[in-house]
Amino acid sequence: MKKKSILSVEQSKELLSTLQHRFNKNKHRHKTILWNNVQAKLESHPEKLWSLYQMEITGGEPDVVGEDKKTNEYIFFDCSAETPKGRRSICYDKQGLDSRKEFKPQNNAIDMAAEMGVELLNEEQYRALQKLENFDTKTSSWLLTPPEIRKLGGAIFADFRYGTVFVYHNGAQSYYGGRAFRACLAV
Repeated sequence: MKKKSILSVEQSKELLSTLQHRFNKNKHRHKTILWNNVQAKLESHPEKLWSLYQMEITGGEPDVVGEDKKTNEYIFFDCSAETPKGRRSICYDKQGLDSRKEFKPQNNAIDMAAEMGVELLNEEQYRALQKLENFDTKTSSWLLTPPEIRKLGGAIFADFRYGTVFVYHNGAQSYYGGRAFRACLAV
């Protein structure tokens, strides 16, 4: 269950400054979007700012990657070059975690995302992110897994190698030092 938390004034100012700097440095990710509009939206949704802070402190480097005209929301994805360091070595979900007999990781992607108030990228979103620039050239990221695959004990993850996005499968209980998850947040 998502925590309902609000940042302090100082944390909010610092995060907004970081986000604005990243936004201005990476205009190719959001060519037609103006920062002032994004900032106004963020300031009117402090719970979303808290979720972006969680993305930031776990190494995700969130940035605006688009706008949903139907919902009038800005879309943020983790844009760190490699999968976020503060979310690595986790299995896919609680069921996968609980099925491990030994050497259990400390957490799982689905529960961490819920605690942060974000969602895992799905395959379509991951492929869209890779069109902006190359991510996960040395690491991999869990993706939101279709229910029919998850029912059979599997989960999917992806990375970028040899100029190509590869989507793979693993048991949901698997975890690796170079695998985490990339988050999505609509504001």
